[in-house]
Amino acid sequence: MVAPIVSGHRVLTRWLTEVGRLSALAKSGFVALVRRPYALRAWVREMEYIGVRSLGVAAITAVFTGMVLALQTAYSLPSLGVKYYIGTVVSKTLVRELGPVLTALIVGGRIGAGMTAELGTMKVTEQIDAMRSMAADPVKKLVAPKLAATLIMLPALTILGDGLGVAGGLVIAVYQLNLTPGFYINDVLGSLTIGDICSGIGKSVFFAYFIAIIGCHNGLTARGGADGVGRATTNTVVMAAIMVLVSDFFLTKLFYVLF
Repeated sequence: MVAPIVSGHRVLTRWLTEVGRLSALAKSGFVALVRRPYALRAWVREMEYIGVRSLGVAAITAVFTGMVLALQTAYSLPSLGVKYYIGTVVSKTLVRELGPVLTALIVGGRIGAGMTAELGTMKVTEQIDAMRSMAADPVKKLVAPKLAATLIMLPALTILGDGLGVAGGLVIAVYQLNLTPGFYINDVLGSLTIGDICSGIGKSVFFAYFIAIIGCHNGLTARGGADGVGRATTNTVVMAAIMVLVSDFFLTKLFYVLF
């Protein structure tokens, strides 16, 4: 009877400790991000890795998501005349929900794992300890550029993905549902509001912060050589996906209230 209680207490303690460390890194990372001097060259380098190299996977995900969404909507509800509102369904769903979430899951898994692998390798080879011994702040030198680049590039990729997803819906509307391009585009422009756009972009900013902090935290706390780095990388992908999906619920409620 006592053993399960002790085991549960240890798990809870370990979980709370991990949450505390994540919160501390989130705070120190934000302070390092806004505090001068700004390492603009490192920011640009990270933006190229995080944003430019993720264009392909983000574009493919968005285009085919828009096409599948258009097909499923039109073929599943034909008796309701939904095909004439394909532009509304595709644009609203992509811009408010699927665009930010899918981009964060697909691209975030890639960039979060990369951050963890890079920082974890530096951790287990004692490069980060060497930086601290030379009075250099690893958060300022390593975490802040990754955080800044993610906060800039993930919303940018989300906006690009939204546009490509709507274009994918246009292809289906024209060639499968026999709608005119003008009809589809007018439906999209007439249905989207500033609140929809701000909601999607706002979500992507929060997702970017969560992904970057989780990836950097797991990298900075990796232990045990190559095996430890591998476990930390796996944990990053899982934790980032869970955080995106859980926070999406609360952010959806928040943005519906705001807009």
